[in-house]
Amino acid sequence: MSMALSLAACSGSSQTGATTAAAGGDTAKTEAASADTGANTSEGSGKTVGVAMPTQSSERWINDGANMKKLLEEKGYKVELQYAEDDVQTQVSQIENLIASGVDCLVVASIDSTALVNTLSAAKEKGIPVIAYDRLLMDTDAVSYYATFDNKGVGTAIGKYIEEKKELKKAKEDGKSYTIEFFMGSPDDNNALFLYNGVMEVLQPYLDDGTLVCKTGRTSFEDTCILRWSQETAQQWCENYLSGYYADEKLDIACSAFDGFAYGIRSALEGAGYVVGEDWPMITGQDAELMAVKNIISGHQTMSIYKDTRLLAGKCVTMVQAVLEGAEPEINDTEQYNNGKLVVPSYLCQPVAVDLDNYQKEIIDGGYYTKEELGVQ
Repeated sequence: MSMALSLAACSGSSQTGATTAAAGGDTAKTEAASADTGANTSEGSGKTVGVAMPTQSSERWINDGANMKKLLEEKGYKVELQYAEDDVQTQVSQIENLIASGVDCLVVASIDSTALVNTLSAAKEKGIPVIAYDRLLMDTDAVSYYATFDNKGVGTAIGKYIEEKKELKKAKEDGKSYTIEFFMGSPDDNNALFLYNGVMEVLQPYLDDGTLVCKTGRTSFEDTCILRWSQETAQQWCENYLSGYYADEKLDIACSAFDGFAYGIRSALEGAGYVVGEDWPMITGQDAELMAVKNIISGHQTMSIYKDTRLLAGKCVTMVQAVLEGAEPEINDTEQYNNGKLVVPSYLCQPVAVDLDNYQKEIIDGGYYTKEELGVQ
């Protein structure tokens, strides 16, 4: 059965409204990072840190920005926090304005880092240190450090979850197969390729031997990446896949690199008549957003990668403090992240796969979300 895909790979509209951050629980969500960065503030430092975040349309970036601002202010810094709503030129202008205003340090989570090369060069000329936050700044020697999660490790965790929960090694021995489709991250986000490589390091052998069957044939990064991590594009792709390739056979696994994709996939599945508890496929995700964890509890999403933004913000704040005080920050990787100009010294936080079996321990007991926020007893 064939299908004319109306969407080119790696194309799509800007992501809109994956979720809205919960207003409550801010104190609980920043306690761990506060402890990590220490209780004492740098009184009267008078220095200003510019924080450039990509968008407020995803809950995780709202939390990242709030955590960064809180922790930096606890250290005695002034903070200029900007969100660019996934508009590249807006972020360029915001960073230019932060430089012109005389900030002492820049923390940048880029939308498209290639568009920031000239702007970051201006920061370097003015002696403003730049720290890349969660997304590597490419093709520039202006970046000093990089704080992120182990992005290949995120992909590996997703791949291993699928391998273990679907018992792919046993399935291979028994001659059993599962259908799978891939929804990978934005091509202008360097993390997305790391994640894809981690996924495929685990799953490619099963695609090669037929244990996993991708009926669309779309398995390369170029064919599966979704620009700006668009939920709408993921939904449209899934709708097209289901109608064009899965009318007579069910989809078993939706390998999704982002919770927002999982929301779109859920909508497509519901539209195609799939029912939780009957023929609902395994759906993966990343970020453990509030809605995603609720969907895990209800059975509409199988798992997500929990990335404690409190920890990441805390590590980044220690980097800011170190560079502003002329010290060396803690790093644990000096090999993986070559941005085309230099290998950027990095600190990699470790991700955790969460599902119905461990969300209580990891999410609730860890103070990330409360039972009230999740609507559980």
